[in-house]
Amino acid sequence: MDYRQLSRFLGSLLLMLAAAMLACLVYAVYDQEPAFAADRALGFSALITAAAGGLLRWLGHGSSLEILRREAIAIVGLGWSLSTLFGALPYMLSTPSLAPAAAIFESASGFTTTGASAIANLEIWPRGLLLWRATTQWLGGMGILVLFVAVLSMAGGGGTKSLFRRESSGKLGEGFAARMRDTAIRLWQIYLALSLLCFTGLVVLGMPVFDAVCHAFATVSTGGFSTQNSSIAYYHSPAIEWWIILFMILGAVSFMLYAWLIARRWSKWQQDEETRFYLGILIAVTLAVTASLIYNSQAPDTTTALRNAAFQVVSISTTTGFVTADYDRWSNFSRILIVAVMFIGGCAGSTAGGIKVSRFMVFFKNFARQMIHAFRPNQVIPVRINAVPLTDGYLAEVGFFLALVGFIVALGSLAMAALEPSFDLVSGFGAVIANLFNTGPGLGAVGPTCTYAGLSSPSHILLSLLMVMGRLEILVMLALFVPALWRRY
Repeated sequence: MDYRQLSRFLGSLLLMLAAAMLACLVYAVYDQEPAFAADRALGFSALITAAAGGLLRWLGHGSSLEILRREAIAIVGLGWSLSTLFGALPYMLSTPSLAPAAAIFESASGFTTTGASAIANLEIWPRGLLLWRATTQWLGGMGILVLFVAVLSMAGGGGTKSLFRRESSGKLGEGFAARMRDTAIRLWQIYLALSLLCFTGLVVLGMPVFDAVCHAFATVSTGGFSTQNSSIAYYHSPAIEWWIILFMILGAVSFMLYAWLIARRWSKWQQDEETRFYLGILIAVTLAVTASLIYNSQAPDTTTALRNAAFQVVSISTTTGFVTADYDRWSNFSRILIVAVMFIGGCAGSTAGGIKVSRFMVFFKNFARQMIHAFRPNQVIPVRINAVPLTDGYLAEVGFFLALVGFIVALGSLAMAALEPSFDLVSGFGAVIANLFNTGPGLGAVGPTCTYAGLSSPSHILLSLLMVMGRLEILVMLALFVPALWRRY
């Protein structure tokens, strides 16, 4: 392991994080909320983060810029961990403030775009800190390390290909692998454009400018942090809800598709099975939940039933976590469907979490192949995605990942039962899947109208770890805890 190189890159990452804190500090000073001292919290946090980043940069001075696979994995895992730890400082230094474990939870929820909150009452917090919450989600949405790759490439840094590949939001496509700088910059240009368009629409539809900034950040990043305790339900605006639905879906679709669109590679759109399958899931589940709401008289009319169903299905499936209705009070049929789309998540290469649609497609296609093999063992049946045949090794990898997710959900639920004895089985299970899949609101005691403020410190740390594991698709984070990997490979 090249520790000097590791120190250099992590130091640069912390300096970038300090710059983001300073940007929020400028707003806090402009907003003039002296009773809360948000400016001091952000100022001291930026100073501490910049000092740590500068020290790491100095320790790594003169190291190679060429990043190999082992160092790339370490930078990604440690980069997200350090971002979470230093991103928690403003919550601890502000007035009001959070306990260290709760602050780490809030920071992890922001950077991983989970949207779960340890803050019981948002409306007493200074707007400078609320802007920091939204900023962490916006940085984490496309991936702070993808931004890091873009800046590094512009500054003349090399060897960013391995780092880019290891960042789960940065899914590479054919033809882009040889141009890391162009790819990273193009993805962030698309991300900026969608954020600006979302913000503009929210302002036009009547949302206050500050709220529109925060909600645009949280929508395009599929994060879900709101400035109001009642989330999007606060605005009582069907137009705002439909606008947010549109951009949650746009955030949950692979950003490489937008890059192909700009490059006029129409064939890529025609071949893309994942997006079509995903939209089909959204439509089918929305109609099923709408029918259930009407049948059980849980909506005043058909239009409201459709809007509530569409918003909550899209919000949960994209792992955004905004709320307009308490889905935990819906029928068991609707709740089961909500949990199902929570598992599935969004498309690969998007800002959404979850297991990802592509993995479920591979699983079901392989399942169909195995069923045929049971009767015709000699028949060769390739599994294809986007007309590309998949290797048996990749099929095994998908199966292993699904099994690993199941194991972590079971182990996490057991741990929550031990740490939170007052939780029922549904609440503990809901907390684990909502944080592992970066959704935010879960079920029961952590449902859509509740927060995670009442949890114990060990529970906050456990769920923070699950958030980061889910954001990095588990294996990268687990690799940090297996020293043999670094010695052997």
